Amino acid sequence: MAAGPVLVVGAGPGGLAVAAALRAKGVDVLVVERSTAVGASWRRHYDRLHLHTTRRWSSLPGLPIPREFGRWVARDDVVRYLERYAAHHRLEVRTGVEVARVEPTDDGGWRLRTASGEAVEGSAVVVATGYNHTPVPPAWPGVEEFPGEVVHASSYRNAQPYRGRDVLVVGVGNTGAEIAVDLVEGGAGRVRLAVRTPPHIVRRSNLGWPAQGTGILVRHLPVPLVDATARLIARVEVPDLSAHGLPRPTTGLYSRVHEGSVPLQDVGLIAGVQAGAIEPVAAVESFEGSKVVLADGTRIEPDVVIAATGYRRGLEPLVGHLGVLDDRGVPRVHGARAARPGLYFTGYTNPISGMFRELRIDAVRIARAVAHGRARS
Repeated sequence: MAAGPVLVVGAGPGGLAVAAALRAKGVDVLVVERSTAVGASWRRHYDRLHLHTTRRWSSLPGLPIPREFGRWVARDDVVRYLERYAAHHRLEVRTGVEVARVEPTDDGGWRLRTASGEAVEGSAVVVATGYNHTPVPPAWPGVEEFPGEVVHASSYRNAQPYRGRDVLVVGVGNTGAEIAVDLVEGGAGRVRLAVRTPPHIVRRSNLGWPAQGTGILVRHLPVPLVDATARLIARVEVPDLSAHGLPRPTTGLYSRVHEGSVPLQDVGLIAGVQAGAIEPVAAVESFEGSKVVLADGTRIEPDVVIAATGYRRGLEPLVGHLGVLDDRGVPRVHGARAARPGLYFTGYTNPISGMFRELRIDAVRIARAVAHGRARS
């Protein structure tokens, strides 16, 4: 293995976890981050966001999340934890460095070329730029002519700017559903939720047992078995909302997870729909002037459209030339399996068992693989 530190791209939870695990193995690490501080993506999330996984099962290697942060850790406390984490492990984090390209060196190492023209070399690279990296803008026909406001969910912070206004939220993943609840609680005049594919809804916790715990237990079971079990549990735990415009899904929960879609954890959506405060409507097809055309032919006139239309990983400029991405732009391999000798990825799956938990597991395994490679060289 070439000389030099291991270079970690991204100072979010995945990058910091890998850096700390490597340091615990005695490996020199340099973390580079394009923003001005660690945990940049968490700082940008909407105000009411909490981890959907428990504090107990969300700690990163070498430092538990403080008990005072509660069972469901709030966004601001996640940021505080990441700051403490970097300081506790004495991680070298170089902020304000935007990596433009990752490339191999002639001696078997790796080089980061930055947007400013700098080159940083090391023995290995771990790419941890985050699952929700690049917002996917809405691309509906006619949207550019809409006289109202259209914003991506990544720009949403709280309901204050939307008090008294008619808002259409597009997308019924965890982000869209939680924004819809926040809008209702924050005084929006009307809240509709455009649904293309009915989601699998799970209770965040039932009799003290978190949904994450079930996700951990079933993660390696056969998909048809988990689908069937989840269907039975849902009929007991989740009311049928079909009469309110939100039918039960027709595909299995775990089948959907394998397609990249995690279940929707209920933080008020069910109650909001039952009360009529959140109105499910058909998917958005196009725009006609001030009207939004839905898939069932209905035309509505909201003041604001909030597009919870997801994110891309945004890895093509960095590593697209290396042949390590699939046709969705996702790394073909991740964790302790090197995509190429000395090149690793972490944080590009959306596991049912919890992102932070899997980042912790990945970090320890990557550090072990890197340390083993150094010992052999």
